[in-house]
Amino acid sequence: MPVTIEPRNELEYIVKQIVLSSADSDFFDQLVFAIKDASKESRGYLLLDALSQYSNDREVDIEKICGTNHHEFTTSVNELLHVREETVNLTTEILQHNQAIQASTEKLAERKKDLVESRGVRQNIDEATQALSDCLEVLRLANQVHDLLGQKSHYAALRALDELQSVQLREVTQYSIADMIQNSVPATKKMIADAVMTDLNTWLFRIRETSQFLGEVAFYHTEQRRTRQKERSEKYTYLSNFKLNSAIELASDENIEFDTLDNEDVQVDFTPLFECMHIHNALGQTNKFRADYAATRRQQKELLMPTSITLIDSEESSLSELLEGIAGFAIVEKTTMQKAPGLRSTEDVDELWDSMCQAAISLITKALHEVDNAEMLLKIKGVLALFIQTMESWGYQVGTLDTFLLTLFEKYAELLKRRFSDDFQEIVSTDDYMPMPINNLDEYEKVVNVSWYTPDKSTNELRFPCVLPFSQMYPLCCIDIRNFLNQFYFFSDDHFQQPRVIDDKLKTSLDELLSEKVCHSLVQRLSSQYLGQIVQILINLEHFEIACQELEQLLLAARSSSSVGSTIVLLATEEFRSNKKTAEKRIFELVNSKIDDLIETAEYDWTAHKLEKEPSNYMQTLTQYLSNIMNTVLLGLPTEIKELIYFDALSHAASMILSLPLSQDVKKINPNGVAALAIDVRFLSDFVDTLGNPILQQNLDELQQTITLMQAENSDEYYDVSTRNKKYGRVDALNGPLLLEK
Repeated sequence: MPVTIEPRNELEYIVKQIVLSSADSDFFDQLVFAIKDASKESRGYLLLDALSQYSNDREVDIEKICGTNHHEFTTSVNELLHVREETVNLTTEILQHNQAIQASTEKLAERKKDLVESRGVRQNIDEATQALSDCLEVLRLANQVHDLLGQKSHYAALRALDELQSVQLREVTQYSIADMIQNSVPATKKMIADAVMTDLNTWLFRIRETSQFLGEVAFYHTEQRRTRQKERSEKYTYLSNFKLNSAIELASDENIEFDTLDNEDVQVDFTPLFECMHIHNALGQTNKFRADYAATRRQQKELLMPTSITLIDSEESSLSELLEGIAGFAIVEKTTMQKAPGLRSTEDVDELWDSMCQAAISLITKALHEVDNAEMLLKIKGVLALFIQTMESWGYQVGTLDTFLLTLFEKYAELLKRRFSDDFQEIVSTDDYMPMPINNLDEYEKVVNVSWYTPDKSTNELRFPCVLPFSQMYPLCCIDIRNFLNQFYFFSDDHFQQPRVIDDKLKTSLDELLSEKVCHSLVQRLSSQYLGQIVQILINLEHFEIACQELEQLLLAARSSSSVGSTIVLLATEEFRSNKKTAEKRIFELVNSKIDDLIETAEYDWTAHKLEKEPSNYMQTLTQYLSNIMNTVLLGLPTEIKELIYFDALSHAASMILSLPLSQDVKKINPNGVAALAIDVRFLSDFVDTLGNPILQQNLDELQQTITLMQAENSDEYYDVSTRNKKYGRVDALNGPLLLEK
């Protein structure tokens, strides 16, 4: 167990150590520490007692020493007095130091108190500083949100707002600023949503302004594809069976890369749309945004469609602008579906597309009455076909537009028919109805190349100038027919899904043109009294019949594979064939009428007293007339038709000559009168013999047998049936007795 040291003994020990210090500095250092410790423990008086005790002990020691040695004692006393004086001084200094230490201790205590108080303030300041720093960070983020909005970094602003709300505000929830900012978050989010919608609306406006140019670029790209496909088809003929947008065409063109929305002419950046989608998705407003976007696009679609268009401008700019705008709009819609699948549904896009197609068709239909030119309508169809092929390549359904092309085709066919009707009418009405003169080989080849005509002679056998059997109207009509066919099929160029409609309509229209405008017009001119014109019409009808037969084969070869049927029969073929008979009858009428006129000039003296030896003038004129028309007017007719005309004319002449003695005005006929008639009949018979066709003589059998009967010495044999059948079988049973009576 440790030994407890009395405080007094401890101080006495300390005093001894202080006195025994080897240096003044150590002495004062130990003294100061002793005073300081005594002052802290309130033992200052004990320290003084220890010092006094030490002094007294030293005095006793000094007296002992002085008793033995006075001188030394005296010296020691003096030294001791000096030490005592020093001690007193030291004590005074110690007291002063003690007082100073006490004063310093009090100041130290006060400072310690101040320090403690300052530490509290410092802690408060630190806490306030931290709070202020946190609040400033919150305010910085809040300001950053607005700065990012000002910089149009909407998504970054929204992320900063989320960070502010989910992280920073939680650290300052005890301050009212947190409530203020928290309450402002919905308004800030609305600001972000409004700002991004403003940017989106600006983007949509630019898209609407760019739609037409975008459609123009798409049309140009389709036109380039057409050109490449045409070049490939010319190089490899089997490729002509594959149309634009077919799998083969797309595969052949796949090495040509072209982005309609990103090229040197136009660039469409969808970033504003994506940013708006992300922000509304982050705000939990995806459905609202989808509905708003759909409504905006519907409004833009309405703004895209004009109230009316014109189709008669030279460049079709009004129609082109309309279709280019629709194409650009639809391309953006389809691209939006691909890039943002959740934003636009297929139903919405198809609904917009269908409504735009219907609106475009309605506008075109209203303006279609302005178009009275087939070429202009063909250009309109070309613009529509380019639009259809472009949109088909983007995956849109074009069935409605294909159906509308049928309407355009009906209009086109009507205009073509009207124009060529006028042309045919003019050709028929202005024709001279004379065989066509040809002056040289070049002119001859041009006519033969455009006409359906097979020459009787080779070009080496021809001598110019020459004439062709038909009149000028025939090659002109042939040219128009070829143009009519070509222009009909022009409509199927580029794009037309109903080739059979063209085949059927072409056949019907061609039939109507040939029947009504050519054949009927020619038939109407058969009323002419000019035999040469009638003969030329007959020749033209003959060639038109041949042309129709050639056209049937041409139409059969040109018709599409989808058309059913192995043969084509034009009704006009039968029209021309049947009306040839009408023309022939008209020729018969005119020839017979002339024969009637000549025979009416006959002046027989049935009771002449003198026998005539020469044929009558009318008979000479009649045979001369028949010879002349066969060698001039009727020369171009086929031999069988000329023989038929001869047959009919002779038969008619014989009947008319026979009617002369049968006339009621003739009461009596003597042998001289019969002889004059016999001379004329013999003259006519001789003429018929020169024609080289024995069959024609049959037309004179009745006339000749009747004259033989009138000259018979025994007229009773006529009444003998066997004799009559043998000699007078062609004589009319009623006319014979009547003439015999006269």
